[in-house]
Amino acid sequence: MRILLFTGKGGVGKTTLAAATAAALAGRGRKTLVVSTDPAHSLGDAFGVPLGAEPSEVDSLLHAAQIDSRGLVDTVWQDLRGQLKSMLSGAGIDQLDAEELTVLPGVDEVLALTEVQRLAETGPWDTIVVDCGPTAETLRLLALPEAISGYLTRLFGRKRWSGTADAVRRLGRHLESLRALLTDPTITTVRLVLTPERVVVAEARRTLSSLALRGIRVDGMIANRLMPAPGIWRGSAANWMRTRRNQQDEVLAELDAAGLGSGLIRAVEHRAVEPVGLPALLEIAAELYHGADPLSGNGSGITPLLKVSEVDGGYTLRVALPLGRDTALDLARVDDDLAITVDGFRRLIALPALLRPCRITGAESDAAGLVVSLSADRRRS
Repeated sequence: MRILLFTGKGGVGKTTLAAATAAALAGRGRKTLVVSTDPAHSLGDAFGVPLGAEPSEVDSLLHAAQIDSRGLVDTVWQDLRGQLKSMLSGAGIDQLDAEELTVLPGVDEVLALTEVQRLAETGPWDTIVVDCGPTAETLRLLALPEAISGYLTRLFGRKRWSGTADAVRRLGRHLESLRALLTDPTITTVRLVLTPERVVVAEARRTLSSLALRGIRVDGMIANRLMPAPGIWRGSAANWMRTRRNQQDEVLAELDAAGLGSGLIRAVEHRAVEPVGLPALLEIAAELYHGADPLSGNGSGITPLLKVSEVDGGYTLRVALPLGRDTALDLARVDDDLAITVDGFRRLIALPALLRPCRITGAESDAAGLVVSLSADRRRS
């Protein structure tokens, strides 16, 4: 089983590229399901067929669905929320407070991920391609399993909710399995879609750092809607198109110079006609993958890495994160964890046992990531 998550800034064409990739995978003989967790639900428009919450056949070996996260909130979550309220009220918490405590922000998004996991575990699919929402929503979505698991821990205690109702224990176990699924690089990878514009690329760089911080592997980026190659331009518009393509090439060169594009970027040229339907999508896939297996990604991927090195009087810990010159970075020690905040996204990273007694003495960052210096004098910072 493989799961490919497609995301990018709103309007960059991620739905079209997710649909094209799914069509190409099915064409190579893999049973493929493409699902949309984007509330905009334009996946059906890309295929030119109506889609619902349950998978429906688009072509041989290819099925598609648009997940109704609000419907899941009205059914699945309401039952569990009622059990949580009853348990909190039984523990002496005021009914109104219990009502407020069981309103989990983002629960509709985490239920959408839950549905993807259910389809992966129960369906006959070899591959699931997920058309996620815009980047900011996707980052919040991928952070939710860990965030809600932490919320339940604080609410019901740290012994894996052992004294709570079965429903809470099941939710806790499920969130842990969901996070394990998302962070397993042999199963789940992300394809980041962008258009070659400086504003979009800046967001893409922040997204790469945030995904690495979550422990989620990016195995490729797709630059969509490039101006066609100069050789075919004729007439009065040729100069404008040439200038535009040169600007796009400059942006991609900057991304490559920052160490974020080398070996990772594929490109798709802009089309005069909106690509709708299987023939048009397969044409895009042919340009995108050039006959290669779409599952192979493009490059070795950007993978989070912790590396410990011993130095005089202590250790250094390298956290491999793609960081730009303008990255807002904050570092703190929280018990046995290292709290790293990158452009507003925070993650607690458990320190290796060797480093837990050590004291943080300094940190520096470069394009390859963050290097933390620790003293071995066994005093906490």
